[in-house]
Amino acid sequence: MQPAKVDSLPYRPCAGVVLINRDGLVFGGQRIDNPGTAWQMPQGGLDYGELPEEAALRELTEETGVSRNKVEVLAQTRDWISYELPDELLGKLWKGKYRGQEQMWFAMRFLGDDTDIDIATETAEFSTWQWMTPSALIDAIVPFKRHVYEAVFSDLGEWITPV
Repeated sequence: MQPAKVDSLPYRPCAGVVLINRDGLVFGGQRIDNPGTAWQMPQGGLDYGELPEEAALRELTEETGVSRNKVEVLAQTRDWISYELPDELLGKLWKGKYRGQEQMWFAMRFLGDDTDIDIATETAEFSTWQWMTPSALIDAIVPFKRHVYEAVFSDLGEWITPV
């Protein structure tokens, strides 16, 4: 894709969830569509007219089976955090309509038990999951999203504590 064309593309608006358990660990899921190491937190695009917090709660349920009554929303990032797709993915994801994503992230305390998590959802995105430290998750995310996770944990790190 030509650089001028890429620069004219918008970012896809998206919301994400930092799901924190009682031990102060964060939910991480291995992407089902990536045979390599590609762990991430629940996240996805905003539907038309949807507020970021609503989208984050919807995505959480769609990707983990965790319902909104099993979480407490604690905080959100100060601003949108964006990333650019690498050249090899430009034009292939999201029907070529976006250059990357701009994301609003929400720290949420998980109030349920591990048995409340079910990644075998109708539109499964994860092949497996585990509770991880933020640094382990940063190491396991695809490299082009690493700065996003560093920014998210910088903004929301004070909420990632045991209770």
